[in-house]
Amino acid sequence: MTVNSDAALDSWIQRETMAEAMIPLIGRLYRENNVVTSIHGRSLINQSVISLLKAHRFARQIDEVELPVEETLPLLEALVTLQLGAASVDLARLNARYKEAGAGQTLEAFLRTELADVVDRFGFDERDCTDVVLYGFGRIGRLLARILIEHSGGGHGLRLRAIVVRRGSDADLTKRASLLRRDSVHGPFNGTITVDEENNVILANGTAIQVIYSDDPTSIDYTAFGINNALVVDNTGRWRDEAGLSQHLLSPGVARVLLTAPGKGALKNIVHGINHGTITDDDVIVTAASCTTNAITPVLKALNDKFGIVHGHVETVHSFTNDQNLTDNFHKGDRRGRSAALNMVLTETGAAKAVAKALPELEGKLTGNSIRVPTPDVSMAILNLTLENGTTKDEVNTYLRDMSLNSELRKQIDYIDSPEVVSTDFVGSRRAGIVDGLATISTDKNLVLYVWYDNEFGYSCQVVRVMETMTRVHPRAFPDAAPVGFERVGAL
Repeated sequence: MTVNSDAALDSWIQRETMAEAMIPLIGRLYRENNVVTSIHGRSLINQSVISLLKAHRFARQIDEVELPVEETLPLLEALVTLQLGAASVDLARLNARYKEAGAGQTLEAFLRTELADVVDRFGFDERDCTDVVLYGFGRIGRLLARILIEHSGGGHGLRLRAIVVRRGSDADLTKRASLLRRDSVHGPFNGTITVDEENNVILANGTAIQVIYSDDPTSIDYTAFGINNALVVDNTGRWRDEAGLSQHLLSPGVARVLLTAPGKGALKNIVHGINHGTITDDDVIVTAASCTTNAITPVLKALNDKFGIVHGHVETVHSFTNDQNLTDNFHKGDRRGRSAALNMVLTETGAAKAVAKALPELEGKLTGNSIRVPTPDVSMAILNLTLENGTTKDEVNTYLRDMSLNSELRKQIDYIDSPEVVSTDFVGSRRAGIVDGLATISTDKNLVLYVWYDNEFGYSCQVVRVMETMTRVHPRAFPDAAPVGFERVGAL
């Protein structure tokens, strides 16, 4: 069979042209109507033409055919005429619903029925705008800032208002802005950043971030900056128990606290997708557990639900962190004083035990260790499990692939079976963990599974999901009645 190169190029140009026409429609819906559009959970906000076409191609993994741009463009054109209120709209699922149930209806008539609760409700948003303060502005703090700015939309939902740091130098503000603007791992900030030194403000894509200098969480009056009922996200790890984190609540303007690390004592350790439903209005202090706990718990839940887990060992091959030394020097922890850039460093991890805080049925069934390696980001968890029910490699992989596409854990679990992927391919992944199907080893009741995870960005996405749950800022998701296995959620 000979490929007609001219026809192939013409087809590509036509699809590019339609994708270009989609961009202003997506932006208008987002900024004017607070409508988030996605394709099978892949957000279309602030995406390039190529990214939009790749999202349409991704639909093959679910529907077995590429989603035609010729069908989604008319959807968007119709949506912008309906004066929608705030919503999250999955174009792929909406298009499938139209094909299944829209026979005999015009596209507009179908959409008016399907989206009846938000049609002609322009400006309506049942969500409260929640002020967010990032206490600490290190690796996780800056990535949280990027995500929050990216999702700022029309100003509803989570609104980044301030960061709290200790002054490091006379040029502190400029240096903080520069670290937000440029990142050696995650690349440049997607937008523009300016600095207002007179008012100690970083302006990023229209988001005014007040920089507050303090070393005492009880000493800040956030209301003096117009910040009220704020969610403080503590990225420092300095305090991990209720007594320490409660200091934030003593500051005027603070309503709730989220810790981006495993908590101690009776604090709820939340892994979104697993136990986020346990968060109540009475939980004023919550923790988002660790990056590794977030990566492995969803996969372990999926496996335990289907096959049962008798016991297992979790070995993490983890990128080095700022807690280690670049060259050999004193460190209070064992082995961590040795050069992170030159060594594999065997150390402990509490992730295996921490799984039980989110998934009590695995209490006492897991052990764990960690090897820190000389890479700056993306880690791997190796799950060596003994199952109650025997299985095969194909059965496990098929099951986990389906879970990554069609289950309530599809925002946490991803799946890949490429023979060429390496760690850098997962930088920027928004999933908590990615199952490497080709590496799976299964011998009846013995299973070895390899799970990649971006321990910085993937974890930060999980943190934002917890923030949204704590503050109840998810918009209504459409189509309303999800197909079996689909989750009614937004598009983070």
